[in-house]
Amino acid sequence: MEEKLLKNLDENLKILKELLPAQDVLTYSFETKDGVACAVIYADGMVNKQLLGELVARPLTKITLNIKQNDGGRYETNEVQAELQEFIKTTLLFPELKDGTEFSKLTDEILDGNSLLLVDGLDTGFIIGAKLLPVRSISEPPSDVAIKGPREGFIEDIKTNMTLVRKRLKCPELRFETLKIGKRSNTHVAISYLDGISSQETLQKIKEQLQKINVDCIVDSSYIAGFLAPRKHSVFKQVGSTEKPDVFCAKIAEGRVGILVDGSPIALTLPFILTEDLQSSEDYFISPFMASVYRGIRLTALFVALLLPALYVTAQIFKMQLLPLGLMLTIAGSVQGLPLSPSLEIFVVLLLLEILKEASIRMPKYVGMSLSVVGALVLGEAAVSAGFLSTPAIIVVAVSGICLYTVPNFVETGSILRWIFLLVAGSVGVFGIVLFVAFLLYYLVGADGFGTPLLSPFSPLTTQDLKDTIIKYPLEELPKRPNVFRSKNKTRYRPNKTDSKGQEQ
Repeated sequence: MEEKLLKNLDENLKILKELLPAQDVLTYSFETKDGVACAVIYADGMVNKQLLGELVARPLTKITLNIKQNDGGRYETNEVQAELQEFIKTTLLFPELKDGTEFSKLTDEILDGNSLLLVDGLDTGFIIGAKLLPVRSISEPPSDVAIKGPREGFIEDIKTNMTLVRKRLKCPELRFETLKIGKRSNTHVAISYLDGISSQETLQKIKEQLQKINVDCIVDSSYIAGFLAPRKHSVFKQVGSTEKPDVFCAKIAEGRVGILVDGSPIALTLPFILTEDLQSSEDYFISPFMASVYRGIRLTALFVALLLPALYVTAQIFKMQLLPLGLMLTIAGSVQGLPLSPSLEIFVVLLLLEILKEASIRMPKYVGMSLSVVGALVLGEAAVSAGFLSTPAIIVVAVSGICLYTVPNFVETGSILRWIFLLVAGSVGVFGIVLFVAFLLYYLVGADGFGTPLLSPFSPLTTQDLKDTIIKYPLEELPKRPNVFRSKNKTRYRPNKTDSKGQEQ
């Protein structure tokens, strides 16, 4: 049974001090005009003290509550409790104001950044929404820079992120359902969707998965993504992510479900399909023709990034005839006398590339830039001059690394697949590469998340949805929402019908 507030203020403060012994949980005491003791309990640094003074303490010091104490030590009032509570609520000038009686819920509110007002003689506490949490300003996300289009990005405050979404979707169908996850962190998580558009079946599955999460602490949305992924050990990403509110809103409008996590600037979207990684937010602010060209370039670059090191090793070990004669002679002259085998050579260069990447990320910004330049030029040139590595190997790995970063959201998966392709190529050759590609296709065809195949709309083939995958069609030729998300409302664009006089019918 939940322990509830008493009418004695001193007893309530004593219990709260036992429940919240931290030194940053402070108590501000004052009295009303007729001498009734009041106290505001809050976490230091998380509330607006000026507002508490102006809109709570000052109004209460000017009113009379007429709460008296008899000789038996029990409190009695000249008004019923409900009327007195309403009187206090009308005196306080806060829009975010609610009451509570259970200590467990009241302590959660204090730790969440709200303030608790207790009045001697009342067994009800007043929760005041006077949060003043430190947040950074809204800026362009570093992971998704766009030349054209909005430059706003999500920040670590969930309320601000919800506002950025509401600013773009000004419709009553937009829903936010909030819950707390994490036994210790009590992290706020908001499920965002459009009522009547998002699939109720998908929405229900996501809610059930979130409610099953039983972990101490949630500090970032990646924790949530790990629990939502249908295949826990898959190399491929199974939950969409974005730092841009415009992308988030566009995906919700297609019938997806979005998830915002307090403390994280990265929002999640479900269901996720693999072709999303080939798309950029800028594709929707340029001509469809150029968007299609850029998507084709990204797809080509992705294949080059994954297969080029493997094909280079295969050509050297098994099928040198795959290369043109002039190129074959150049490579043969470069690798002559090297102490490493082709597979081991590429492996070493790839390893150095990953080390340089990690070092440049972890080092301070300007030092990291210098380290990347020094590592790429000085170490590479020295290794070639010493006869430890060949120039073609460095070129192959450099081209592969550059191509992989044309699809930033696929870098982690692509790096792992590149290592596997290299291992297969050095062991079996071209036949092994073909077999591994077939295995990947077989795996992707069977992989799905929340009822949506990962390879949609290619497998199963959905002709209508192909208009916004590799090829980008104009918006007026996309009147229907993607079928793969099983939206209840399929229509998203209705052309205006006009009569012969040009008037809308």
